Amino acid sequence: MKLFYHTGFKPWSDFLKLPQKKGLTPKSNALFTQNSYNICMKTYAYTHDPIPFDFQQSVERFHVEEIPLFAPSGRGEYLLMDIKKQDLSTWRLLNIFKEATGADDREIGYAGLKDKNATTIQRISLPKKYEKMLKHITTERIEILAKHYNHLPLKVGQLKGNRFEIILTQITENSAKHFEKIAQKMSHEGFPNYYGYQRFGEDGKSWEQGKEIAHSGKRLKGAKEKLLVSAYQSYLFNRWLSQRISLSQVIAKNTPAQAVEILGYPAPLIEDLSRQPQFFKLFLGEALMQYPSGKQSYCKDSYFDAGRFHKREIAPTGLLAGDQVSRAYADARHLEQPHDDEELTNLRGDRRLAWIWPEGFSCSYDQQKEALAVRFTLPKGAYATAFLEEVGKYSLKPERKR
Repeated sequence: MKLFYHTGFKPWSDFLKLPQKKGLTPKSNALFTQNSYNICMKTYAYTHDPIPFDFQQSVERFHVEEIPLFAPSGRGEYLLMDIKKQDLSTWRLLNIFKEATGADDREIGYAGLKDKNATTIQRISLPKKYEKMLKHITTERIEILAKHYNHLPLKVGQLKGNRFEIILTQITENSAKHFEKIAQKMSHEGFPNYYGYQRFGEDGKSWEQGKEIAHSGKRLKGAKEKLLVSAYQSYLFNRWLSQRISLSQVIAKNTPAQAVEILGYPAPLIEDLSRQPQFFKLFLGEALMQYPSGKQSYCKDSYFDAGRFHKREIAPTGLLAGDQVSRAYADARHLEQPHDDEELTNLRGDRRLAWIWPEGFSCSYDQQKEALAVRFTLPKGAYATAFLEEVGKYSLKPERKR
């Protein structure tokens, strides 16, 4: 919001700290309270009517293929393998390779975790010296599709994204056409990058355990504790993102004068936000990132950066609270701070893209089966279910079995 530095205005975060005149008390907190967020009750960015369909995550109906970050060199001391697995978590897959080859945990590399209830293709790495031991892998749920050699092992995060093919059933032809129309719109305009319900366990409350562990001050023990604390990080991120979507909805649905009344923000700020061409509004001090990955920067001129955001050159990021993480400043920090936890220091923090664009969307409808096959690609770390929920406008989290 360069406006406030060049017209004598202070950033609105300072404005909110000043004594307020009657009628200008900030009302944004009424839109969203810290304790009101439910992982199944997130705020959707789009306003179309819900689209009914049946979603089941299974090996027959949910396919995902990892898109590697780099091509193997063809030589070296490491073996890279493209693995097709069914009904296996990545952790179980790695354990099978460990048991079959005798490799140590630290010798087996992978780029990302893939779903258990799915057919997935992902790449893992091993020192080449274990190649002869692969013959001991006999399970039919694992197929080695290709082998490559490379000078270096795989590390977590070394992937471009994931390609999905998902079959939705119990969807009428009209609903399928509506689904395609909305999905194509999202391909052009993007959608919020929420963490999926899978991140929070069967009961949706694993983040609560993570919060307790994070506040204990002790060093994390094992992968389970790290997973629980990361679920708490994800919860805070989703809560922040839901608030930001709510705020952007107010700007999108109302005149500037109405938005001033609803939010209690100063009129020049609202006018500045309203002029931005994209739905998700940028604030001064926003932590930005080259899209889909790259150098981080901060928003110093909202109108200029909004243009770059609109062209997919950059995108805003949200905080994953933790140690050694950069935080937003000024106005954006004012919105971020209620969803931060500076006591969370036993796990490294990060920043996550808040807004992403699906690519390569296509679909085909089977009228006889009333089934729609959808295909699309998302950046690494993004959840296909978050995309489907934004289109369908309801939670896909299965009911917990009692």
